[in-house]
Amino acid sequence: MLDVYAALLGLVTGSYLNVVIHRLPRGESTVLPRSRCPYCGGGIRARDNLPVLSYLLLRGRCRRCGAPISWRYPAFEAATALLFVGVAERFGFTVEALISAVLCCLLLVLAGIDFDHLLLPDRLTLPGIVVGLAAQPWLPRTAFLDAVLGVLVGAGLLILLINFWFWLFDKEGMGLGDVNMLAMIGAFLGWQGMLVSFAVATVAGAIGGLVLLLGGAGRAILAGESLFPALRLELKVRLPFGLFLTVGALVALFIGDQLVAAYAGLL
Repeated sequence: MLDVYAALLGLVTGSYLNVVIHRLPRGESTVLPRSRCPYCGGGIRARDNLPVLSYLLLRGRCRRCGAPISWRYPAFEAATALLFVGVAERFGFTVEALISAVLCCLLLVLAGIDFDHLLLPDRLTLPGIVVGLAAQPWLPRTAFLDAVLGVLVGAGLLILLINFWFWLFDKEGMGLGDVNMLAMIGAFLGWQGMLVSFAVATVAGAIGGLVLLLGGAGRAILAGESLFPALRLELKVRLPFGLFLTVGALVALFIGDQLVAAYAGLL
């Protein structure tokens, strides 16, 4: 029953996270006005605003104008519910679980905004650093010094990579939003959790880039075009690294201790 309560809370929270993802980059209030269809501007009734369920009952379309509703809305709601159940099972009904749920919410919002806009707002990452550091007394897995090191090492690591990339290719490879996000992860998970997050994000990003290159090559071959211009075009596409940092941080949150222990065992 407690897992059911966690899932219901996650569904409701995920519905609000969708609002934040849509409105925050546009500088709009996330509270007022009420939710509206982006196509016809019609207000969404309460019965049509039930997480996941309304999407299924409406068959993915607005009741007023019939415009399609993005599948991402129910997906984020379901993902939030799943993560809330996960932290409840992983940490029990404790303050640590509540703080972990806050981290999950921040990560999901940042991933959604970065995917849409290639943007990681300071309005989320900088307060997230403060919250992560302030929450350390209730996080038994890390100490305050570990969190401070996580912030400093995480930020410093990406700043070094940004400068190296600029020196090598004469262009920016990442933005300061990625720096702040990794520092935020370090504030919650400490320097070890930050390193696990970065390692997983790097691997996930490399796989994502490889898939992008193979997709571009496949499209060029099917169209009978030259392969190398297509590959050069794909190489210029920016990837939302915040999305991969989210994946890495979630892995570190749930199984980071086991990964660190397994790696230490190899040594």
